[in-house]
Amino acid sequence: MTAAALALTAAVLMHVAWNLLARASHPDTRFLWWALVGYLVVLGPWSLYSLVTQADWSLNLAGLLVISALANSLYFLVLGAAYRRAPVALVYPIARSSPLLIALWSTLLFGEAMIASGWLGILVSVAGLLLLAASARHGDSRRAVTWAVIAAFATSVYSLSNKFAVTSLPTYGSQLGLVSVDLTASFIALSLEQRLRLGRWRPSVMPPVSRWLPAGLFIGNAYGLVIYAMQYLSAAYAVAFTNAGIVIAGLLSIFAFGEREHARSRITAMVVVTAGLAVLAFSVR
Repeated sequence: MTAAALALTAAVLMHVAWNLLARASHPDTRFLWWALVGYLVVLGPWSLYSLVTQADWSLNLAGLLVISALANSLYFLVLGAAYRRAPVALVYPIARSSPLLIALWSTLLFGEAMIASGWLGILVSVAGLLLLAASARHGDSRRAVTWAVIAAFATSVYSLSNKFAVTSLPTYGSQLGLVSVDLTASFIALSLEQRLRLGRWRPSVMPPVSRWLPAGLFIGNAYGLVIYAMQYLSAAYAVAFTNAGIVIAGLLSIFAFGEREHARSRITAMVVVTAGLAVLAFSVR
């Protein structure tokens, strides 16, 4: 349990760090595309080699990798579609409400038993996320919310795939190899989408390498650490705990970057998210 807690704490901090790097870049740079390049160039070859040589291979594992890669690609594509219609403050909390879906699929489809306090923690934290999203209704909100809900569904699919796959991935290198499979597929999907929508394979502007390279390493390892924690926790719990990053990023946006619009309602929503995560933490002690 201590190993899972440390892994998720590091994942949260890395998630916040790469989001801070992304917010400092112009949207035309398509920062995520560059960050994926950074991760795949630096850690992709080693992690894929680790996956090939260290995983306990079976048809089941191969199928889970395919499902995870497709769902991850769908997540990035629909999240981008949502961001083009409404602000991140509306879209992202809805997309991150996936722990509720993961818990439902785990219980209804796979017979996983969750205690009442676990359900309560997830429900309260997701309610806080929805309150946070409601405080930022701008742009084409209806269509953006639809895309964000699809993103949450995609997250639930690849998270459960990762949970089932991790039993065949005995080392962190092989677990990071799963991440590389997912992010390679997502990079290809984003490149194809960019080519079809904008007529070019790569963004017209490159952000500073001092931003996108570390961001890529943070993205990949944050994802890898969540998979690592799934060895000890249910997928719903592991993904829910990473939403602490939304609270940290939200507080930084208000108190460090002076984004005071709807500050009171946003703080209230973050308190609700935190309360839900506290209940969840108590349920897994």
